[in-house]
Amino acid sequence: MTFKNLIGGEWVGARAGATFETRNPADTSETVATYQKSDADDTRAAIAAAKAAQPAWAAVPAPKRGEILYRAANILESRADQVAREMTREEGKTLPEARGEVGRAINILRYIGGEGARLGGDNVPSERDRVLIQTRRRPLGVVGLITPWNFPIAIPTWKTAPALITGNAVVLKPSDLAPLCAVRMVEALHEAGVTKGALNLVTGPGSKVGNEIVTNPDVKAISFTGSEGTGSAIAVEAAKRRARVQLEMGGKNPTIVLADADIADAVNVVVNAAFFSTGQRCTATSRVIVEEPIVARFTEALVARTKALKVGNGLEAGIDIGPSIDEKQLGVVMDYVGVGTSEGAKLLVGGERLKEGAHARGYFSSPAVMTEVAPTMRVAQEEIFGPVLAVLPASSLDHAIEISNGIRFGLSAGICTSSLSSAYEFINRIEAGLVMVNLPSAGVEYHVPFGGSKASSLGMREQGGVAVDFYSEWQTAYLKY
Repeated sequence: MTFKNLIGGEWVGARAGATFETRNPADTSETVATYQKSDADDTRAAIAAAKAAQPAWAAVPAPKRGEILYRAANILESRADQVAREMTREEGKTLPEARGEVGRAINILRYIGGEGARLGGDNVPSERDRVLIQTRRRPLGVVGLITPWNFPIAIPTWKTAPALITGNAVVLKPSDLAPLCAVRMVEALHEAGVTKGALNLVTGPGSKVGNEIVTNPDVKAISFTGSEGTGSAIAVEAAKRRARVQLEMGGKNPTIVLADADIADAVNVVVNAAFFSTGQRCTATSRVIVEEPIVARFTEALVARTKALKVGNGLEAGIDIGPSIDEKQLGVVMDYVGVGTSEGAKLLVGGERLKEGAHARGYFSSPAVMTEVAPTMRVAQEEIFGPVLAVLPASSLDHAIEISNGIRFGLSAGICTSSLSSAYEFINRIEAGLVMVNLPSAGVEYHVPFGGSKASSLGMREQGGVAVDFYSEWQTAYLKY
């Protein structure tokens, strides 16, 4: 199928007529879809349409905007299996994971739809006689959303829904590597009745579409999820015109396993966090820091569990790990395995490109476990975004927390322990925005705040009730009667 841009309420092709294709990363002989290879002209048209439509959309009462989000959730729910299969074909994650992500997008639409009836402010007493003070939220105007490929419907939804419910107009640019699920989400909202022009979708390269969103003076706020380098560049550019910015970037997330932990449970937690979704999650565990008395037993059980994982096409039953998204990302994974061994780490299992049989047509690698890793090694400091796990020993909880915090990122962190005291000591001292106790570092829910600290994030939190904060500003009104 060939998909078009949504600009001003109409599905249109790129003005220059250029297109691009996506292919199934599990079987590169299969073309999934064709999209518009848009440029700055297309993006300016979308921004202009959004600016023109925003006042009319903001005039729709917020509870009514919420009803539109509810309808969109119902539409998406009726197509959930189709969208999940399309996600697996285009992004590569297993079908159960894709179904879970589509369900999450549906829940986000419903949850944020409910915010339409909760966007009130306060009546505040004045120190002056017969003066009433009221506060209320107001939209910002046009907002630009730039989203990644690894959660191709959840992230576009958790940015678009709060932007719309607060009365803004949206220009969405999904990743070129997996745009289809973002298209499906936009289709649902468009059919549900969002004011024409208030929701726009433009596909194309970041160098043209993304750059126009970031630099266009009519875009009042930019929400971005992606690499640290790109996010930092967006922050610098947006600062020139004082546009509001929200950035979610990288992670190098630790899970600490203490000697009092249940080893079998801890192995399941770590394997889930490190290898599911092919490790292509910003919240994935890429460092497991194990208290020394149990390092040998834990590592042995970890290797055995890793060897049992099945790698293959995510549409097939029983598959645990799908492919990397493309040849470039697979190359990054393979390069880091080489970097680790060159630095002195020991590769215990995995770390090989899989080329035989059905694997020959996709971007597959076996999940890797590396030991004898020092905290200063690159594999312990840099985000890999693939199924590579470093095992580091620690002499105590204090030492484990020191290792955990010894990086520039601070997104997610976990601990496996049977001690409530150790759990709270970890919660109080870890430098991370998301903290997990006896749970995978990547298991987050839609109705609570999401975001990190240090180099992982910038700006207000996403998801949960606080998601509307970034997309609105407060007005204070004084009334003398």
